[in-house]
Amino acid sequence: MPILNLYNVDELKVYLLVLARFSVVLFMIPIFTTKVIPRVVKTTLAMVLSLLLYSVVEVDSSMFPDTVIQTGLLIFTEIMIGLILSLCIRFFLGAVQFAGQIIGFQMGFSMVNVVDPLTGANVSILEEISYWMTILLFLIFNGHHIVILCIIESFEILPPGVFIFQQVLLDKLTEQGTQLFVLAIKIGAPVIAALLFVNVAFGLTGKFAPQMNIMTVAFPFQILVGLMLFGFSLEIIKMVTRDYIGGIKALFLSIFFWAAGG
Repeated sequence: MPILNLYNVDELKVYLLVLARFSVVLFMIPIFTTKVIPRVVKTTLAMVLSLLLYSVVEVDSSMFPDTVIQTGLLIFTEIMIGLILSLCIRFFLGAVQFAGQIIGFQMGFSMVNVVDPLTGANVSILEEISYWMTILLFLIFNGHHIVILCIIESFEILPPGVFIFQQVLLDKLTEQGTQLFVLAIKIGAPVIAALLFVNVAFGLTGKFAPQMNIMTVAFPFQILVGLMLFGFSLEIIKMVTRDYIGGIKALFLSIFFWAAGG
């Protein structure tokens, strides 16, 4: 039997279309972009998931490109989809990181940095703790499962090779970016307010008792209060992450709907 008769050409085309979307999204979602996960593992994961799910995904094999230009356009549309989904998740993670950075600055940790294994850049230690705490909560609340399910449902709403960048899609991304700063303040507000009161208290103490060395007492006390309240703020991060994952499916499906021209 010839080797070409061992598989169906139409099924192979459907598999490649599914693989194109899965691989692009998996390589761009922040959870999978970390350098800790080797590229071979990410490539294998994309191929295995596509192999498991291509039979249940409704994709027309006739949409498989016949020319190099059509193939390039198909890959470009899938890259745009992966970029937008990744951007929405990065906005949320950026809000948590920004909150940790503000808290660290208020505590006097602006010079205490660590190397981020994801980017190789120097970041605040509280920012890094907040980031990996959010990633852990994202996995605990099955956020990665929801992302995979959204990708599966996207083939029904947004066929491969179709992408229309509408004004409503741009407005939604702008809204998500705006919420980055609002969410960061909400997460860090308790710690920021408490540290502000601590600074005011030591400022008044230094005014009425100038013989007292305020810097010697204020700095360690400020760190102690900041770390204690930062521990309590992790519960806020937990609630915010749970609420975000609860609405992430509706957000992604609405993006697919608008990108399809709806």
